[in-house]
Amino acid sequence: MIGLLLRDLKLAIRAGGGFGLGLAFFLIVVVLVPLGVGPKTELLAAIAPGILWVAALLACLLSLDRIFALDYEDGSLDLLATAPMPLEGAVAMKSLAHWLTTGLPLTLASPLFGLLMQLPDAAYGWLMLSLALGTPALSVIGTFGAALTVGLKRGGLLLSLLVLPLYVPTLIFGAEAVRRGAEGMDNATPMILVAAITLGSVALLPFASAAAIRINLR
Repeated sequence: MIGLLLRDLKLAIRAGGGFGLGLAFFLIVVVLVPLGVGPKTELLAAIAPGILWVAALLACLLSLDRIFALDYEDGSLDLLATAPMPLEGAVAMKSLAHWLTTGLPLTLASPLFGLLMQLPDAAYGWLMLSLALGTPALSVIGTFGAALTVGLKRGGLLLSLLVLPLYVPTLIFGAEAVRRGAEGMDNATPMILVAAITLGSVALLPFASAAAIRINLR
C-alpha cells in the first residue's frame, strides 16, 4: 500500500493537479475577495474564517476527478479491484495521497493567506488546527464521490453536485471554530464536531467507496 501511495503522489505532482493547483486557487480567492469587498479591515476580519474555509473546500474539490480517472483509463483500477490487497486499503491510500497533495499544503499555507484576509491574530492557530482536522474529511468524502462517478463521461459536474452537500457540515463547524477562536470564545464544541466528522468519514467511507467501485466496474 505504501507503493501505491508513493505512486499516486508522483502522479499528482506530474499531472499538475496537486500542490500547485490547489494553492494557486486558494491564493486567487483570497486576493479577489478583498478587491471585491473593498479595503475594509473590520469587514474582512469578520468574514475571513468563512472565506478561508470556502476557499480551502473548493481547492480540495478541484482535483477530485483525478483520483480514479487515470487508473480507470489505463486499466489499473481493474487490477486494484482484483489484487490481493483489499480495495478498501487502496481507496484509503488514494484518499491519503489526495490529502497530502492538497489538504496538507493548504493547511500549512493558510496563515499566509490569513494575512491577506486580515484574519485576527488569535485565529491563526485555530485556522491551522481546524483545517488539519477537517481537510482529511474533505479528501475522504471526495474520494467517495469520485468512486461513485468513476467511468462516467464528463462526470466532473456530477461529482461536484454529489460532494458539495456532504462538505457543508465540515465547512460550517470549521469556520465556526475559527470565528469563535478569533473572538476569544470557547470553540471546543465545533472543533470536536469537525474531528468527529473526519473520524466517522475515515472509518466508514473507504468501505462505501470500494463497494461503489466494484459496482461501476461490473
